[in-house]
Amino acid sequence: MSIETPPSLAASLSPRGGADPTDVATAILLMLLAIALFSCLDTAAKYLGGTVGLPVAQVIWVRFLVQFVLLLVLVPAFGILTPRQLFTTSRPGWQALRSVLMALTTAMNFLALKWLRLDQTIAITFLSPLIVALLAGPFLGEWVGWRRFAAILVGFFGILIVVRPGFGDIHPAVGFSFAGVLAYAAFTLITRHIAASDPPLVTLFYSMFAGVALGAPFALADWQWPANGFHWALLLSLGVLGGAGHYLFILAYRMAPAGVITPYIYLQILTMTGLGYLVFGDVPDLWTLIGSSIVVASGIYLWHRERVLKGG
Repeated sequence: MSIETPPSLAASLSPRGGADPTDVATAILLMLLAIALFSCLDTAAKYLGGTVGLPVAQVIWVRFLVQFVLLLVLVPAFGILTPRQLFTTSRPGWQALRSVLMALTTAMNFLALKWLRLDQTIAITFLSPLIVALLAGPFLGEWVGWRRFAAILVGFFGILIVVRPGFGDIHPAVGFSFAGVLAYAAFTLITRHIAASDPPLVTLFYSMFAGVALGAPFALADWQWPANGFHWALLLSLGVLGGAGHYLFILAYRMAPAGVITPYIYLQILTMTGLGYLVFGDVPDLWTLIGSSIVVASGIYLWHRERVLKGG
């Protein structure tokens, strides 16, 4: 799964009060398009890093570079923010730490995708909201009750079913996926902490800037020229897919309440599984399907309990 702006940040852009039914339907469609683009991004990254054999550092860096250039050009062009405003932040330290975690999350995700199936990586990625809910207590004072704690434990049990430790060889790349989930959980907690301090586009800008700056030495040191135009097009499309998906993601949260469209994020298990089969011929086994279903059900229950407690 391509990790983008978490629901907590996008949700801050949600409309207050009731939403027009037409807007809700459009928001759901935009969310579905966004997760389709994110799935295409992960599929392209897996193909380039695994099948084609381009260095993963290069794939990661080009993804950040293209999206950074698009952001730097398009945001001022549409009169949203000036270049100077994009660089202006009231929380430079937190922005720097958050951006490093974003780069680390993407790196771990792309490394895992090189060896793991798409359905496996997305199942593990869906642990993120469970870990965030668990850590929100000590870090943000948002403690979970016994029902949500039980849902978190069930979600972890679901991942054990997917990974099945002790029942065969576990690919070391699973470690990359779990490291990415932990980095993303910390990234999300910091995002919640600083969400009200800077405009979302400033936060996004710093994430892309850090990815370009930190990834350049690794990418250029191990650079490998793509063999043909198709590989070039696929490589450059990474930033376009990520940027377009991110834009649609935020736009969806602007048009409808977060509580209405957030559960649709879990449909990415279908797009990732479908693309895994179409592009790589990967067929998920029964245990992966069962474990993924448990993780998704746990995440939806956590979302439901949060709505109940907030009176949503």
